[in-house]
Amino acid sequence: MKNNASLVYNVCLMIGDALAITVAFSIAYILRVSIDHQPLSANVHAQTYLAILVSLLPFWILIFGLLGLYNARIYEKRFSELGRLLTGSFVGVLFVISYSYLTNTTIFPARLVTVYGFILAFVCVLLARTLARGLRRQLFSYGVGINNILLVGDTKTTRRLIDGLANSSVTGYRVIGVVGGIKHQLKENAAYRQYKTFASAITHLKDHQLHTIMQTELYVDSETNDEILTYAQEHHVAYRFVPGNSELFVGNIEVGLFQSVPVIALHQTALTGWGRVVKRLSDIFLGGLFLIIASPFMLLIAIAVKLQGGPLFFRQERLTRFNTKFKVFKFRSMDRHYTDMEPEEAFTKMGRPELIKQYRDNGDWVPNDPRITRLGHFLRQSSLDELPQLINVVRGDISLIGPRALATYELEKSAQKNLILSVKSGLTGLAQISGVRDLSFSERRQLDLYYVQNWSFWGDMVILTKTFWVVLFHRGTRQ
Repeated sequence: MKNNASLVYNVCLMIGDALAITVAFSIAYILRVSIDHQPLSANVHAQTYLAILVSLLPFWILIFGLLGLYNARIYEKRFSELGRLLTGSFVGVLFVISYSYLTNTTIFPARLVTVYGFILAFVCVLLARTLARGLRRQLFSYGVGINNILLVGDTKTTRRLIDGLANSSVTGYRVIGVVGGIKHQLKENAAYRQYKTFASAITHLKDHQLHTIMQTELYVDSETNDEILTYAQEHHVAYRFVPGNSELFVGNIEVGLFQSVPVIALHQTALTGWGRVVKRLSDIFLGGLFLIIASPFMLLIAIAVKLQGGPLFFRQERLTRFNTKFKVFKFRSMDRHYTDMEPEEAFTKMGRPELIKQYRDNGDWVPNDPRITRLGHFLRQSSLDELPQLINVVRGDISLIGPRALATYELEKSAQKNLILSVKSGLTGLAQISGVRDLSFSERRQLDLYYVQNWSFWGDMVILTKTFWVVLFHRGTRQ
């Protein structure tokens, strides 16, 4: 089961950093303008000064994010965090100065304000993060935000991890079970249980919230190893493996230290931590903006569809992140008599059963599909029938960019179903901009999987830009 404690902590860090920077530059202004009575180089009112700085805060937070300051690998290590905070504070000040120069806007009433601001920003952010770390540990002591971990393996490393994770109020981890452990007897009053097999462990722990599986050795029986990894993927449980062999895994792999033990963390997607926050905020902002711009066109299309009779929207159950089901919104493009039918049933009803094989062989597509109305053909060719999905984006059902939102029976065809559903489905994606008419169903799913494992915010912006190009010049086709 996915643990959102790290995501909540990332959001708190972002808010804390923004507040700390605001406080720092407010103090810097007071020190130079109100306390120091030397002449100023420019007369900048406090309200104007703060308004400009607050408007630039998102870019400063983005700089922190690009430096990895919202990544657990960084903020869990004070020395690494300290160096990057110093760098981020300096680059942030340079950004504000550059903005002032490029826009010919006077922001600072005196040069010393920038110096005070840089020093105070570093100190205030450091103090804010220290406070956040202390509050998180306090919550850990009450059992809030604890990551429950199952250790799999009978090695010395297992014992080291048990000892290292004993104080959950400090580590944030709680060992709730050990698979194997025959050589390592339970301590008195141990909070975890030992299990002979992985199957018996998950059977007993099914009512517990399991967040992480740590495997410390490979079994001779490869099916057992596959069982553990498959369980983690299908139940969206974090999986980590202590390296001691040359086994290769498919996924986004991260090598690092965990309690002074070298481990390989197998992430189903690169979209974690602060990236999820930024992606959701961009979905709300851009999705809402596009919805407002598209509203007049949607009204005209709605009138045209309604004049043909039948329902206005096509609503179908689709899948998104973590196998969550939702109802997708699309303008109805099919004849009302075939809207709620499977392709096989519709082609049979209209007396065209020969189209069934052609439809499936072509990757669920036939030219001049007789189920689709004239208006529907135009809407599909121009992708205008997809506009109502902007409602799904703003609601949070799907993202602007992501794997194609497919029905359950369609995704069952893909062996990577659970990996693809590690992120929210999208209105558009890598497959849609890659000429899907020439791609098979499996090739499109491979592109979806590539997106999941190699996500980046810049990549999202590239896909979004190319989507407009594809729609305007009708490259490729629909899925």
